[in-house]
Amino acid sequence: MPKIAYHLQRPDVVSSCVVFASPHSGRDYPWSFLRRTVLDEHAIRTSEDAYVDRLFDCAPQFGAPLLSAGAPRAYVDLNRATDELDPALIEGVRRGGHNPRVSSGLGVVPRVVAGGRAIYRGKLPLAEAQMRLETIWRPYHAQLQGLLNEAHEAFGTSILIDCHSMPHEALEATVRNGVRRPEIVIGDRFGASASSEMVERVEAAFAAAGLRVMRNAPFAGAFTTQHYGRPSRNQHAVQIEIDRAIYMDEARIRPNGNYRAFRTLLRGIVAEIADIGAADQRLAAE
Repeated sequence: MPKIAYHLQRPDVVSSCVVFASPHSGRDYPWSFLRRTVLDEHAIRTSEDAYVDRLFDCAPQFGAPLLSAGAPRAYVDLNRATDELDPALIEGVRRGGHNPRVSSGLGVVPRVVAGGRAIYRGKLPLAEAQMRLETIWRPYHAQLQGLLNEAHEAFGTSILIDCHSMPHEALEATVRNGVRRPEIVIGDRFGASASSEMVERVEAAFAAAGLRVMRNAPFAGAFTTQHYGRPSRNQHAVQIEIDRAIYMDEARIRPNGNYRAFRTLLRGIVAEIADIGAADQRLAAE
């Protein structure tokens, strides 16, 4: 199995109620897993949010922790619920109500990677799926909830920024009547996972940096925003999707020539978002 469930980078001093997380950037592909897949070592990485954890690794410098996955998404998807088990992949799982994520092969233990390519030849035993949940999924989410609890206790509110990347081709459907495609998609489950004021401030940080932003299309947020977003309890969750083509050669899964410049640009955005959680506390103290 992967060596570690997650990586946690804490600031020397926590000065913001913001918690950054990257659940799909894990890249520890154990040999035992690679030996079972029908895909090669390149194809298995195509559903990975490659380099997203590195893009946001400046967060601790601005007083906010960064939690990132150790295990890859193809092994276990941390942005899915534990009951999103795929009966087409996991032995002994009964078919339940229709779940489009599970039906498409993108359950908590994925059956496919990007492009619908199958990961395995046959099925996995239920015990294997349960082991992945116990050793990877539960520790990650226990740590994430712990960080949000700490922020809430210290500041009276918490803001989760769930960081992702999206394939450039996923944005094709958003282009209509000559409107330029977005570079950033912010998901708040159509207002259910975060207050409108909070989302507007996050959106403004990206827009002020010159990036084109859209909300909830084509990605409104999945398990993480649904589970952790409780704005009525001052616990907000916002999903960020970044067009991979901005900073990465998608075909080769390598940083492109714009990677460093974009990382520098994003550093300013991360600082501004972290300051949202700090500025509110300064105002409250005045």
